[in-house]
Amino acid sequence: MIEVVRPGPLATVQDLGRPGRAHLGVPRSGAADEGAFRLANRLVGNAEGAAGVEFTFGGAELRFHRRAWIAVTGAPVPVRIDGRAHGTNAPCFVPDGAVVEVGMPSSGLRSYLAVRGGVAVEEVLGSRSTDLLSGLGPAPLSQGDRLPVGPSEGLACIAVDVAPAPPIPEAPVLRILPGPRDDWFAEDALATLTSAPYEVSPESNRVGVRLDGPPLVRAREGELGSEGMATGSIQVPPSGLPIVFLADHPATGGYPVIAVLASAAVADAAQLRPGQRLRFRV
Repeated sequence: MIEVVRPGPLATVQDLGRPGRAHLGVPRSGAADEGAFRLANRLVGNAEGAAGVEFTFGGAELRFHRRAWIAVTGAPVPVRIDGRAHGTNAPCFVPDGAVVEVGMPSSGLRSYLAVRGGVAVEEVLGSRSTDLLSGLGPAPLSQGDRLPVGPSEGLACIAVDVAPAPPIPEAPVLRILPGPRDDWFAEDALATLTSAPYEVSPESNRVGVRLDGPPLVRAREGELGSEGMATGSIQVPPSGLPIVFLADHPATGGYPVIAVLASAAVADAAQLRPGQRLRFRV
């Protein structure tokens, strides 16, 4: 059992989400930075989809009521086990009764803690993920919550000391694929999107990254009927300021999508902080 001593600004249970149910109105959700989440599980010998904890801006403390192996990945944070410093992107042993402290990240936004055996909260529609938009899955973690840990028998051996991870870019360039509704915008809208920097708004969350910068001008009036939305879609509301959809985005939307992030760019978008600048490139 893991006891939440302090959850930090936002901590949620996540796995790889609920894929394949968008036609039923069920969003996918899951870890926002999927690559970092999968790495954490591999480091402790779990299947990549085992549930773990996603921290936003760190600042958490967890007490382990039995010994365990953990790994912390994603945004680089100080990790201490009973006051002793440990590295990220590496398996760490936690003694029975020890407190794990996850500090504030030096760059990026979201960090992941995997525990050998996985966090074994109850599944909802085949997933243990917290979906902040739909309310599916467990509530965000609060002080005093207790998280069960699954069995570790039969899991792969822990065979890695440390995994090299690329640094989180200070001013990322996110690659995009135009469309499917770029024809709803003025001819120069895509050039505007890719020629000037945008700044991450404080209103951003797991649903989407809201951006401040040059507005994108439409060439058509009115609104679309609801269409399916993919993670990484860049939707443009009437304000003209784009929103990059992340893990908890709605299954459908009615504002036109001028472009979609390339799959490899989604992780960089998930690590964007309020006030950070970025650029787009076709």
